[in-house]
Amino acid sequence: MHYYFMRKTDMTIRHLKIFIAVAETGSMSAAANRLYLTQPTVSQAIRDLEDHYHVQLFERFHKKLFITDEGRQLLNLALMTVGTFDSLERSMQHFQERTPLRIGSSLTVGTCLMSNVITDMEKAYPKIEIYSFVSNTTEIEQKLLRHELDVAVVEGIIESPELSVLPVVEDSLVLVCGKNHEFYGKNTIYASELEGRRFAIREKGSGTRKLFEQYLSAHNIHIQVAWEANCPRTIINAVIHNNALAVMSERLIKHECRQQSLKIFRYETGEWERCFKLVYRKKGTDTTQNLCRPTGSTPSSPSIENLRTVLERYRTLNLPDEIPSCIFKDD
Repeated sequence: MHYYFMRKTDMTIRHLKIFIAVAETGSMSAAANRLYLTQPTVSQAIRDLEDHYHVQLFERFHKKLFITDEGRQLLNLALMTVGTFDSLERSMQHFQERTPLRIGSSLTVGTCLMSNVITDMEKAYPKIEIYSFVSNTTEIEQKLLRHELDVAVVEGIIESPELSVLPVVEDSLVLVCGKNHEFYGKNTIYASELEGRRFAIREKGSGTRKLFEQYLSAHNIHIQVAWEANCPRTIINAVIHNNALAVMSERLIKHECRQQSLKIFRYETGEWERCFKLVYRKKGTDTTQNLCRPTGSTPSSPSIENLRTVLERYRTLNLPDEIPSCIFKDD
């Protein structure tokens, strides 16, 4: 045997808005005109409310409507409810208008550049909602491939042909020593002098470490790894306070060089010059990713293009004039 139950009409925000319009205008026809509805539609909505709550909301007298005590109580609650709903609608529409952009950056880039870049992005493009993730180049690449990031800025080599790479910001690695190190009093350092020296280096997966290890291997130089860290500040402290040497981005140490707590040696061949690169998912492979010039690739979304525009402001490696120009040379 089947039993069927009559379901009461569900009350909606639409019912409440119609009721408010009738209460404010005192007329079904005036409410219909305000809401661009037919009068029978308005009348039906009021009947639905009265049936649903088992109350009379209006008294009819000489073709005029007068709100009842029950109607006034409902009106107060309806105004609050509709006001809350309208506020929710505005908030959610504002949220929908914002475009999420998940930006990854390698540790060097995240430390010396991305805070300023994101500040510029938020000022220039307030409708972009930015999430930032900072790690080494290897992990950033994997997150791009897993669609966990939309775009990244890294200094290391990108291996996957599924990612497009666009050089955008100039950078250079330099040899660094603290003022208590014997190298501090020199203006020229030769490659052979690095043999057996104590170094603070980045963790595996770092683009900076990879480039330096390639140099050491090519020149058959062996160093002592005294510090290994995934934090550039830790490496800087090891150089300043623990007499370690390091090879790191020139952009990271401008303040310390001004304070003369560090001394830098630029590699005379230019072999340590590199670029921070904009990386995003795209078919094909850029074979020119290590050159500091555009590849002709076009970012795949307006938000990524906006990021590229902001990064262009930081393209040139401008360092203070007071930083002395010391040289690192091959033998």
